[in-house]
Formats: sequence, structure tokens, C-alpha cells
Amino acid sequence: MSAALVLLFLRVPVAFALGAAAVGGIFLYFAMPASGGFFPERAMRPLFAFLASDPYSFLHAYPLVMAPLFIAMGHIAHRAGFTTDLFYAIRLWLPAVPGNLAMASVMGCGGFSAITGTSVACAAAMGRIAVPEMLKFGYSKSLAASCVAAGGTLGSLIPPSLLLVLYGIFTEQSVSKLFLAGLLPGVATVIAYLGVVWIWVRLHPEAAPADPFRPSTAERMAALRRAWPFFILFFLIIGGIYFGIFTPTEAAAVAVVVAVLLGVLTRRLTWAGFIDALRESAYQTAVVFAIAIAAKMLLSFVALTGVTAALLNWVEAADLSVFVIMAAIVLLYIVLGTFLDPIGIILLTIPLTVPLIESMDMSLIWFGIVVIKLLEIGLITPPIGLNVFVIKSVVGKAVPLEAIFKGVLAFLAADVVILWLLLQFPGFALILPDAMF
Repeated sequence: MSAALVLLFLRVPVAFALGAAAVGGIFLYFAMPASGGFFPERAMRPLFAFLASDPYSFLHAYPLVMAPLFIAMGHIAHRAGFTTDLFYAIRLWLPAVPGNLAMASVMGCGGFSAITGTSVACAAAMGRIAVPEMLKFGYSKSLAASCVAAGGTLGSLIPPSLLLVLYGIFTEQSVSKLFLAGLLPGVATVIAYLGVVWIWVRLHPEAAPADPFRPSTAERMAALRRAWPFFILFFLIIGGIYFGIFTPTEAAAVAVVVAVLLGVLTRRLTWAGFIDALRESAYQTAVVFAIAIAAKMLLSFVALTGVTAALLNWVEAADLSVFVIMAAIVLLYIVLGTFLDPIGIILLTIPLTVPLIESMDMSLIWFGIVVIKLLEIGLITPPIGLNVFVIKSVVGKAVPLEAIFKGVLAFLAADVVILWLLLQFPGFALILPDAMF
């Protein structure tokens, strides 16, 4: 584990860092037996057997199929313009009050997240759409960029979330339950962000002039009609899972087909756009699978060494309180989240944190939502909040980096409130999955 962290600190790509740590660890484990000495020839056969079987068995796990399907569905929907339509529909239907463009951006990020499942993609896409629009109407640079940087984190929590899929697979938890558990905290986070915008504008009216655009009822209805494919996809996934019509994997497959059909029927998904969506999906899937395979190899190595059992014995002997253990876990995820990729973090830490939670008889479904919330916080936490740099790369010189970091502090305060609710009231996340099952 320490070798993996050192490699990650040295900016080695996550998949290579985890994979190198796993391969090196397994080689040393068999080459240096407890009796002493160094016998590299003894390590080669078990190492090659491990490399031949472990990645293969992992890739043949049926639930893993939903990851590329949800990725493809998100790219197809984006290429067809469904997410852009949602942003403009929300803008037209919100009252013409100060801050409504920022509120529309936050809600648009929530909607984008609901059918893409990735935070970085959400921040990048909405940054191109919403930030220039707000700057054109005289919004402060800090508010315009920070509300999208924070809103982009919603892709980690609002289902279907790629992180929840991976967490469910690696911890052997129900992805359906995880999706439903993330819904209420995700919506609550959207509401909290809207509250931040409202307070910001009340305290600094000059930061968000009133939107001069006054759409007619006909224009509003036209915008709503144009956004109907998004609502079909969202209710198809969430409704299908909640009412037991689909498993998550089936929902992902059906959603991909429906997204393509809707794009063709509305004549908004071109052949070139479809090919680009497939190309981007293949690239992102390859990256995710490379990280996941390397993480699975590291998990197998950790299980082989017995580190997890030793850690549990140490915690039991130290007689640490639940508060101290949870505080340490929260601090771990926030620190790692400031400079590491969320997928790498969640897969790197599972071998240590999940057994601790199980030993305290806590729900792994609830813990999964807590972890995702902590990763959201890490995405915008200084000094290296990943989403902040994504927004900076999109807006270029139009918004200074310092202005974005200054703005996200207000949204971080809202995240802390939601995290406190999750920690104090686990039922906040568990009410929907408990109702379904």
C-alpha cells in the first residue's frame, strides 16, 4: 500500500502505480519466505499464475458489464444534446431573479450527472455551456466558475454513478441499493448548493445581475418539450430499478438502446456524433478497467499478506471508539481526494476501510454513500481540487484560478453539512433502499 502511495505521489498513472505495487508485492512475498533468504526463482511460477488468473476472473464478473454501458449512454446523450437542452429548459422555467443562471447551472449539473455518472465529464461539459453564459450577463467570475465546479461533483453521487458501480462490485454490495441510497443525499446536495447561490446573491447583489430575458409561455413549453428525452432516460433507469423491472445491468443496456433511438428519432444524433461517442466510451472504459484490474490485483495481494486481519486486531487491541475510527477515515479520504483520482482512491482504500466498517456492524451501503460524499468534497478541496482545474482548463484566462478556489469554499461548507447529516443520521441514505427491499 505504501509503495502504491509513493508512486501516486510521484504522479505515476493510477493503474500503473497500483499494478506495479501488486506485482512487486506478490513477487517479494514468494521470493522472501518467513524462514529467510531471497529466492526469486520460487516467485516466478505463482506470480505468472496470479497474472494469468486474477485479471481474467475479474473481467468476467457479470456486474462489471454495466460500467461501459452507463459510460456509453452518457456520451451518446451528451452528443445528442439532451444535457444541453436540460440546462436551457431549467433556465427558462426558473423565475427571472438574481442568481437564476447560477441556479440553473447547478440544477443542470445535477441533471447531467443523472445520465452520465462521472464528475469530471459533468464539470467539463457544463463549464463550456454555463460559465460563458453567466459571464456574458455580468456574473462575478468567482460565482460563475465555482458553482459549476461544485455542481460537477454531483456526478459521483446521483445515480447512475460509476463510482457507486465500482464500489458495489468490489464490496459485493447491491448496486441497486447503492443507486437508491445516493438519490436523497444527491438531491439534498443540489438543494444545499442552490441555498449557497441564494445566500451569495443576497449578500453580494452585484455578483449576479437579474436575467433580462423574459421567455414567453410558448418558449418555455418548447424548451420543456425539447428536453423530454432526458426525463425518459432518467425515469427509465431509476424507475426501472426501483420498481424491480430491471436489474442495474439490464437498465444500463436498455438505456443505451433508448438513448440511441431517441437521438435518431429527434434527428439530433448524427452518425459522426455516434461514432465519436463510442470512441470516447471505449477510451474511458479502457482507463476505468485498467485502474479496476490493477486495484483488484492489489486487493488480492493485501488479502494474501493478512494486513487487513492485522489492522483489525490492532484496532481491537487499541480499543478505539467509533468516533475516532470514523474521524480517521474521513480525514484519509479528504486528504487523498485533494490530489488523487476518485476511482483510484476508492479502489485503493477499500481493503482497509471496508473491513473496519464491517467489524463495527455498520451498513456498507451507508458507508458507500459517505465515501462518495467525501470524494465529492475532495474534488473541490484546495490546493488540488480536480474539478477546479477542469473548470480552469475549460474557461482559460477568463477566470483566475484563485477566484475559483475562493468561490468553492462556500459550496464546501454546504458539503460539510450534508456529510454531517449522513454521519449523524444513516437513515438519510438508507430510507429508499430499505423501502425497496
